[in-house]
Parts: sequence; structure tokens; C-alpha cells
Amino acid sequence: MDNHFKPQTKTKTKTKTFRHWFTKKHNPKPPPNFKQFSDESGDEYEEDVSFRSSEMDDFTDELRIFVATWNVAGRSPVGSLAVDLDEWLNVKESADIYVLGFQEIVPLKAKNVIGGEDMTEATNWNLLIGQILNKCACRWMKPMLYPMACESYNYLNTALGETSMKSVEDEVVNGCGRYTLMASKKMVGVFMSVWINTSLLKKYSISSVKVSAVACGIMGYLGNKGSVSVSMSIEGTTLCFVVAHLASGEKKGDEGRRNHQVSEIFKRTTFTQQCRDQCIPQPLTILGHDQIFWFGDLNYRLYLENDLARELIRKQHWSALQEFDQLRKELGDGGVFQGWREGNIEFAPTYKYSTFNSNRYAGTLPSRAGEKQRTPAWCDRILWYGKGVKQHSYFRSESKFSDHRPVSALFSTQIELTKSDDAKMVSFQSDVSNAVSSKV
Repeated sequence: MDNHFKPQTKTKTKTKTFRHWFTKKHNPKPPPNFKQFSDESGDEYEEDVSFRSSEMDDFTDELRIFVATWNVAGRSPVGSLAVDLDEWLNVKESADIYVLGFQEIVPLKAKNVIGGEDMTEATNWNLLIGQILNKCACRWMKPMLYPMACESYNYLNTALGETSMKSVEDEVVNGCGRYTLMASKKMVGVFMSVWINTSLLKKYSISSVKVSAVACGIMGYLGNKGSVSVSMSIEGTTLCFVVAHLASGEKKGDEGRRNHQVSEIFKRTTFTQQCRDQCIPQPLTILGHDQIFWFGDLNYRLYLENDLARELIRKQHWSALQEFDQLRKELGDGGVFQGWREGNIEFAPTYKYSTFNSNRYAGTLPSRAGEKQRTPAWCDRILWYGKGVKQHSYFRSESKFSDHRPVSALFSTQIELTKSDDAKMVSFQSDVSNAVSSKV
């Protein structure tokens, strides 16, 4: 499937750009690296792109990034899930980076929300993902199982023992360790796992891998809802990945709660500066990055009666159904994510399916006893922002493991190459206990 994003026409939009919306709402000091993208500057933007393409070709490179989201409804990964995961990750069309976001990797019960974090499920998911990506059990799990106490470390020279680039190359030759766990962070049920092709560790300078978590659920500060973010620099380009689980509910006005949580995540997500960052300033906020990907169970619903929604789904009238989509309306009205992009949706709503191992939406007659009726909706979404990003596909997978279907997108991104001839290395300059453990 190759569902390309269709760019908007060059008409002046009546709504303000996302930056204007966000500044008006919260009046923060604009991040130093934030670049404004406005429909109103269409011609100037094209001239800038043309100039860069003619003058900077020798200084850019292209990466393929696979971004995916899945609400797994509190279920633990089991062996039989490997087949579903293999189909979902589609390793045959391998990407350079896999960014996987999950919601509800643990049930959202009081003991999980209020109690201390337990890394068991995050470790189990990482083990299974690593097996699918690498087709074997490798050294890459050690940092996850035995987190180090230090604030930063060089992946190629860890406290776990000397690991030279030669040994990394040997693993690739032997078909093991093709992908390396770059960052992993859990907050209650929200979880992100980022993997990079091992060969890129030698090819590019990858630095300042940092993580941040924001809890904005019950009372605005508990982790049943919220986000996990990962920031990194690849050569001269900064990237940010944000996985979020927003407020549920399909009553009128619930979209406002989701909009508010998006604002809170933008306000409260920060990436700490290390001493060495003073020489090479790094983004402190989400909006300070060159390229941003926001995905997850965003929970936006349809402004449509249940029966009418199901009729449009039966006829596969996706464009007609999108006219009633809350997130599309909020984007158009400037309520949230103004200026961001999403690919054209040409697949059925991903929520809410009946009991596990079912292809029927919850509430479909004859419904089962105690089954909640929900109007089907595209709760699971992937958005992006920034220059040099192109979406090649946007699709859902058909695993029946959960009451949600996984959603994925494949992107190509342009990164700006640095002119340094220094040896390439990976420097985890996040709080590494955050990158490999669960403390918020």
C-alpha cells in the first residue's frame, strides 16, 4: 500500500499556524530552534526548498523511519503474538529506524497507576521486538536487563564490558544484532521502544539521546494518560518522537479534554541539558526539533451516530467518514496541532473491536452480555511536523490481539550531514536510567 500524503493547495489559510495557536494559548518563549511553517509563505518556502536542493545535496542523506502505534489493552506479549508482530513490523521492507509506541502495556488499575513502575512488561515487549527484528536473541538486551546508574555512556564502550565496532560488525555478518535498542521508556501503560540499524552507528554521528515523560491523567498529574518522548540528533538534524495516550470518551466536549492534554504535553515535555551540550546546543522542548513525529491512541472520535458510522464503514466510504472525524476538524479549526500533517486515511476505524480474536466492532448485533457499545473511530493516529519528511504509506495491521488495531507509517527523512571527520559514536546523553528503566 502506498498512500501518499496529498499536499494542500497554495491558498492562504484562515487559521493561524500551530506556533501562533500555541503561543496565544500559553505565551511561552519560542524555542530557539523552532522554525515556522505557514501556508501563507508558500512561495518563499518553495524557494527555500529549491535553494537547499541545489546547494545542499552533497550535505544531506535520506533515512527510512517506521513509526507505529498500538494500544494492547493491558495484555502481556505471548509467543503466538510473534506472527502478528512479524506482519506488523514488515521487516522484509526494512527501515533504518523503528519507532514503536504502545499504550496500556499494563492494565490501568489503581495499583499500576499509583504504585511504583514495574519494568517486566516493557522488558518482555522489547525481548519480543528484538527477536522479530533480529531473528535471534542477542547482546542488545543487556542494557535493558542490567541498567547502569551513570548519567550517560557510550554504547560502544559500556560498563557491561568492552564492545568494539568490530564486534558489532561481526554480529551483522553473522545475522545477529542487525538492530540495536536505542532508547526505551515506560510510564505506567505508555511505552516507547526505538531501534536503529546497527550499521548506522558507524555511518552517522548519533548523539544526545534523551527521554521525557509527562503524566496528565487523573487530576492532571497521574500516569494513566500522558506521553513518553524521545529526542536525538542524527548528524546535523534533531528528531523528536512523541507517543501519547489521551483522554477517552465519546461525549460532546471530550475532544476539549484531549486538546488540553496535548497542550500540557507540549508545555511540560523537557529534555535535560548535559554539560557537553553547552558547546553544541540541543533542543529543550518538542518544538525545538527539526522533525517531529506524534503518534498514539489519541482517542479522537467521530461526530456521527453509531448506525450511520457503521453504514459508511460497511461501504468503505473513508473520505465521507473523515468529514466527521474530530481530529481532522480540530486541525482545520486550529484547535490543536495547527500546521501538522497526517496522511490520507484509507483504512477502517481501528477502535473498538469486540472481545479478543474478533473481527467485529463492539456492540455489533447480536452483542455479547456486558459488552460496551462504542461508535467505531480512528483513535490510533500518526502525525508529523517539519521539513524534509515524506510519508510513503499509512496503514493498519489486522492483529486481533487487542480491541485496537495497530497503525503504522513509513517515512523517508532528509538529514543534514555534518562535515566532521571524527569517529562516529553513539552517546546516550539522557538520564540512561530513564532510557532503560521506568522511573518518571
